[in-house]
Amino acid sequence: MKKKLISALLCTSMAASLFAGCSGASEGGVDPDAATEEAAEETAESEVVTNTFGDPNGTHLEMWTFVELHGQHYGVMAEEWNKQHPDNTIEITCTTYPYGDMHTKLLTALEAGTGAPDICDVEVGQFPNVVEGLDQWLVPLNDYAADYLDTMVTARMETYQGEDGNYYGAPYHVGATVMYYNVAAMSEAMGLTQDEVIAKIDAVKTWDDYAALGEEYLGTVSEEGKYWTSVDTGGVDWLWIAMAEYGDDWTGGFDDPANVQLDSVKNMLSMQQDWLKSGLAEVSPDGHVDLEAGFQNIMDRNIVSFPKAMWYMSRFTNYMPDEAGNWYIAKCPVFEEGQICSVGIGGTGTVVTQQSENIELAAEFLCWAKMSEEGEQHIWDTLGFDVCNAALWTDDAFAHDENNQYNQFFINYPYDVLADIGMDNIGKISVVSISPTINEYFCTTTLNEVLEDPDYSIDDALQEAQDAIDMEQ
Repeated sequence: MKKKLISALLCTSMAASLFAGCSGASEGGVDPDAATEEAAEETAESEVVTNTFGDPNGTHLEMWTFVELHGQHYGVMAEEWNKQHPDNTIEITCTTYPYGDMHTKLLTALEAGTGAPDICDVEVGQFPNVVEGLDQWLVPLNDYAADYLDTMVTARMETYQGEDGNYYGAPYHVGATVMYYNVAAMSEAMGLTQDEVIAKIDAVKTWDDYAALGEEYLGTVSEEGKYWTSVDTGGVDWLWIAMAEYGDDWTGGFDDPANVQLDSVKNMLSMQQDWLKSGLAEVSPDGHVDLEAGFQNIMDRNIVSFPKAMWYMSRFTNYMPDEAGNWYIAKCPVFEEGQICSVGIGGTGTVVTQQSENIELAAEFLCWAKMSEEGEQHIWDTLGFDVCNAALWTDDAFAHDENNQYNQFFINYPYDVLADIGMDNIGKISVVSISPTINEYFCTTTLNEVLEDPDYSIDDALQEAQDAIDMEQ
């Protein structure tokens, strides 16, 4: 099994930059979540960084991560834990390794049965490798998360679920997909007030409505090279949205074979081909919006709307700060009214290993640090992630804090959008062993075939993809 899993891990690492939700400027995103979904997560650190926090006289816990800011989060939470639990204090050493090194080191330690930390971050694309040995490697978190599960977004918890139905990872964020609209650009071009533009955006319910608004906007723009949106050849986020809306999952989950020849996928690709032919959309520079060329395209107002997970908010504040006050966040359109309108993309689940000598304390601390009101507050303020504890989405002090940089940057409050979506309207696409194969083939072949050549047969492209995927399953 070792040889097989190490091979899988290496394949996943090579495909990371093509992985949905993990994709960013490189990811999984600009953050390694230089390639996947969270800017901080996708850019692997180049050096090993170690910090120790908490009470030197308390129980010692070892934690590994690939994002130093994540380690800082646990440091802050350890200090708060010690204040609340003076008779059960902890000291935690957080070590940040380069992305690939950490995941390989963890898997090697789990297989060897020695050398693993108490707590460890696992990027969503790597999770299938680590959960493979769930019987003897990881600690089920169900009991420790019990106090929070009623208000945690189910789809996010299920992302880090094992084949046995237990939860083995605690999430940092929902990664809920929303639409971003440049209201300032639309207002200027259309000769409308900000409120009038927002009213038009809020009236969009379906993809047909979305296209109609795009045509109205473009009808007022005389400059060449301007589009309503861009479509991606280097990421599958658009397809995840479509599958979530129809309740599909091309991976087949744990039980069924992968099937990419889904009506949801065909409908989205067909719609995008129509947009490219009509001039409503362009192909995203460098493949998707989460790279430098994508940021520049947005700042140049070559596109004024696009879907992306809520963690993309940090891309605006970090890479496009001059866009403050221009952008409005809204729910994604659907193909048919009544469908769910969002999907969780990207992420990192944090696990407790069976090798820990303090399993009870490690698991209790982990779930508290990532699911409690205190933990979620710090995740939002410091990491900028849309938190999974939905009880906070409508908490005025939390959701409407005027000191928060994202509340200051965007026209509306991000959590008002999340609350409007609702935790039950956020879908999930499974991340299993076949996921890297699917994502890599689509990002290197299928999407280029059907979007670079809008006359290319979608049915033929999906058959080619299915044939390639079938060889790996």
